[in-house]
Amino acid sequence: MTSNYGAEQIQVLEGLEPVRKRPGMYIGSTGPRGLHHLVYEVVDNSIDEALAGYCTHIEVDINPDGSVTVTDDGRGIPTDTHPTTGKSALETVMTVLHAGGKFGGGGYKVSGGLHGVGVSVVNALSEWVNVTVWRDQKRFTQRYERGIPVTSLESQPETDHSTGTSVSFLPDTQIFSDGIEFDYSTLAGRLRELAYLNAGVRITFSDKRLEQPRVESYCYEGGIKEYVAYMCREKQPLHEEIIYVQGERNGIQIEVALQWYIDTYNDNLLGFANNIRTIDGGTHLEGLKAVLTRTLNNVARKRNKIKENEPNLAGENVREGLTGVISVKVPEPEFEGQTKTKLGNTEVRGIVDSLVGEVLGEYLEFHPQIADSIIEKAVQAFKAAEAARRARELVRRKSVLESSPLPGKLADCSERDPAKSEIFIVEGDSAGGSAKQGRDRRSQAILPLRGKILNIEKTDDAKIYKNNEIQSLITALGLGIKGEEFDAAQLRYHRIIIMTDADYDGSHIRTLLLTFFYRYQRSIVDQGYIYIACPPLYKVERGKNHRYCYNERELQQYISELPPNANYSIQRFKGLGEMMPQQLWETTMNPETRLLKQVEIEDAAKAEELFTILMGDRVLPRREFIETHGPRLKLTDLDI
Repeated sequence: MTSNYGAEQIQVLEGLEPVRKRPGMYIGSTGPRGLHHLVYEVVDNSIDEALAGYCTHIEVDINPDGSVTVTDDGRGIPTDTHPTTGKSALETVMTVLHAGGKFGGGGYKVSGGLHGVGVSVVNALSEWVNVTVWRDQKRFTQRYERGIPVTSLESQPETDHSTGTSVSFLPDTQIFSDGIEFDYSTLAGRLRELAYLNAGVRITFSDKRLEQPRVESYCYEGGIKEYVAYMCREKQPLHEEIIYVQGERNGIQIEVALQWYIDTYNDNLLGFANNIRTIDGGTHLEGLKAVLTRTLNNVARKRNKIKENEPNLAGENVREGLTGVISVKVPEPEFEGQTKTKLGNTEVRGIVDSLVGEVLGEYLEFHPQIADSIIEKAVQAFKAAEAARRARELVRRKSVLESSPLPGKLADCSERDPAKSEIFIVEGDSAGGSAKQGRDRRSQAILPLRGKILNIEKTDDAKIYKNNEIQSLITALGLGIKGEEFDAAQLRYHRIIIMTDADYDGSHIRTLLLTFFYRYQRSIVDQGYIYIACPPLYKVERGKNHRYCYNERELQQYISELPPNANYSIQRFKGLGEMMPQQLWETTMNPETRLLKQVEIEDAAKAEELFTILMGDRVLPRREFIETHGPRLKLTDLDI
């Protein structure tokens, strides 16, 4: 394969100055999410080399000092002099925003990149960066500190190493004031995902902060087919073979993997565009949904599974029990939406529709048993949906969308702007009473739930809509109807806070609620509307002073710091109802002092697997999970 990747392919758009002033604009946040995006940006450059056909192995190391090194065996960043800047192409890429081989059309056919801002932003937000490039039988090195080169580009002969790039960086604590510690499982989830999306690329990930370094290697020749199998390895498939479609039209590459599962009432379709997970959907997912519905209806009529006078199966009927991945690689991607995670290219919809339609139609024709089993499941779903429709209409009539009355037990807030409003979902009247008295009535609403809500993982729609507690949740929050397009404008509160007791029952209720949100309307989780309140477990009183401790470790730490003969007493809060309204306000509800955890699902495959294991029908995988992970889980704070 010939390569003309040189300095002239590096196009310069603008300088680096604004990055350190407004880092959030470039990496989303200066919290943990933004910190981890630094690694993804560097890795994405290596993945782009793989997409172009020049890289087969990427190595990611968390070093003992907390820095990260990303090394690949690609062509190596060009080092010749750049015609516009007069500096080396390497220094241009490292110090100029939006300078890279992705903008002129000459360097890369398709490129990913989480934000597309490039390695220069990583350089700007790091205390130091060391770059090594192997190319032209030489080894080039350069060091930067806070975005500024502190050495010139140095080179020496290198005959043992072919080509490649290595970037080491230490994030800057001046920027990431919450800390610069990388989370292994967060990075592992994304790297595994990238390996599934780029079949055959090997990614080696090691954590050298440990005495015994932890090393994992990801390489999936089966690509997204293996991704579907991994996500659903605890489910029972309706058909053994995963349906796979691959093709390219007008420079747009399409890959689809599909499998239907028994005893599963939800569908789980993951969309990716240029390796970016499109949590807000887009034209590729629209095309896939349309072609699935049309193709299966055509096959069903051909095989006389739907009679002439009967209506077509709806999209949600066809997709019931389906897990699928669609990955598209688009030369000029257009992303929409607030989070830039919705693919907007209109031409993609038609290409997905026609390409998948041809292959899927032919596949089902040659595999009539698979076609029949999928259609029969869809027909059953259609019948169940009809039974659910009447119950659903009841909810629709009660719903706030129809401006009908809200649930009687809801204590609403006076604020009408959802962005300034929050709702606490609490268990029982006792905690509800304390919360209602302790809240800020202007912006905080309280919804008490009685008992445990239904487990959505193993419940069909008809039962969901008949359940009083779920009706209350749907109506109070303005969730609309399951399966319909999520409309954030209908949400009545932009912070939905689960506030349960710190005991076994409270944990179970929290998990049931999270399962409900994840399965019923996943978008509200993906878009960051769900939070978990963190009430304290202990109150330590010493004379007139008191201190709240949120876990056992914090309690022991505080006690160890007290003078040897101090006179103190410990109160253990077993339920929120034990707290006085003022206590609940100052520890758990006051925005100035409380601790809130935002629910994020970075690794969709892991979440899918966990919900299936922990909340599904099969006992054996759940027992195995608890036996394997139980000893590692911190259960000291639960009363079991």
